Amino acid sequence: MDITLTLDPDASDIDAIRAPLIAHNIRAAGRPTGYQPMALHVRDAAGRPIGGLVGFAVFDWLFVDLLYVPETLRGSGVGAALIGRAEAFASERGLVGIWLDTYSFQARGFYEKLGYAVFGSIDDHPRGGSRFFLQKRLDGAGT
Repeated sequence: MDITLTLDPDASDIDAIRAPLIAHNIRAAGRPTGYQPMALHVRDAAGRPIGGLVGFAVFDWLFVDLLYVPETLRGSGVGAALIGRAEAFASERGLVGIWLDTYSFQARGFYEKLGYAVFGSIDDHPRGGSRFFLQKRLDGAGT
């Protein structure tokens, strides 16, 4: 056996790991993952994307991978509108909830104001800061 490090793996390198893992997960869960990537874009007057939200639905939850609001639009409700639309997408699909992560220098308070609760953290990520994991259930059950 040989273990090699690849710093810039191509799609086939990643798929060699992803495909059998997904197959295992489907067998173990007894059903498909329901994987669905999604994106919401904030566009300027010319129609160019200048911010937005990227995530994916998998096994009854939506994961918000990226959320960016340009500085000029922060505090204007755009971020809350993006999260609200992501929550609507998740509800329309019958998902249990949404989870995401943020750093101590980012938007933890913003998410908490929208009803998200911390369920875990990593200290010194980056050193001197923290990374927080938050969730919000959409099915009415407790968190």
